[in-house]
Amino acid sequence: MTQAQFRTSAGNINAIMRREVKSYFNSAIAYVVIVVFLAIVGWFHTSNLFLSNVATMRLLFELVPIVFLFVVPAVTMRLLSEEKKSGTIELLTTKPLHDAEIVLGKFLAAWALIGVALLLTLVYYITIAALGKIDNGPVVGGYLGLMLMAGVYVAIGLLASSLTENQVIAFIIGFVFVFTLFMLDKVLIYIPDAFASIVEFLGIDYHFGNVARGVIDSRDLIYFFSLLGFMLYLTVVSLGRRKW
Repeated sequence: MTQAQFRTSAGNINAIMRREVKSYFNSAIAYVVIVVFLAIVGWFHTSNLFLSNVATMRLLFELVPIVFLFVVPAVTMRLLSEEKKSGTIELLTTKPLHDAEIVLGKFLAAWALIGVALLLTLVYYITIAALGKIDNGPVVGGYLGLMLMAGVYVAIGLLASSLTENQVIAFIIGFVFVFTLFMLDKVLIYIPDAFASIVEFLGIDYHFGNVARGVIDSRDLIYFFSLLGFMLYLTVVSLGRRKW
C-alpha cells in the first residue's frame, strides 16, 4: 500500500467512525448506554466500597466485565444488521470503500463509546484516592485490561451484527459468544486435566485478571490483539458474503 492509498484508507475509516459516533449521540443510544452503565457500576461499587472500608478499585474491575456482557452487545447489535435491513450497506459499498474500512470504522466508533463510559468511571478513582492511599499500578492495568476486553467484545458483537438483519438476534448471538468466552476459565473443574490449561488460556477473564494485577505480559497482549484481529477478519469475510 502506497502512502497516498494509506491516507485515503485512513480518511475513509475516520469518516465512517465519525458518522457512527454522531449517530450514537444524535439518538438516545449513547446517553442511555452511558447512564445505565454508570448507574449499575456506581451503585454496586459504592455500596461495596463502604462495606469493605478499603481504598481499592478491585470491586469495580470485578464488576465491569460482567456489565460488559450486556452493554457491549447492545451497543454493537445495530452496527451492520440495521445497515443490511435498511439497504444502506449497499449504498456504502457503491462508494470507494473497502469492506475492511467499513468494519474498522464501525468498530472504532463502538469502542470509543465504551471508552467514554469507562473514562467517566475515573470519578470513582478520584473519590477513592481522596479517601485513602491507592496502588496506581493495578488501576492502570485494570483500565488497560478493560479497554482490551471491550475491544474484543466489540469485535465479537460486530461479527454477530454482520450475521443477521435482526438486531435482537444480533444481540443474542453477541451475548452468547462473549458469555462463553468469559466463562471458559470458570468451568475448569469440568474439563479433563489434559485440556484444562488450553481452555484456561482461551478464557478472556483469565488474561484480564493478569493485566488487572498490573503485570503486563506479552502473552496476554498477544491473546487480546490476536482474538480482536481474528474477529474483525471474520466480520470482513461475513460482510463480503453479499458478493458471492
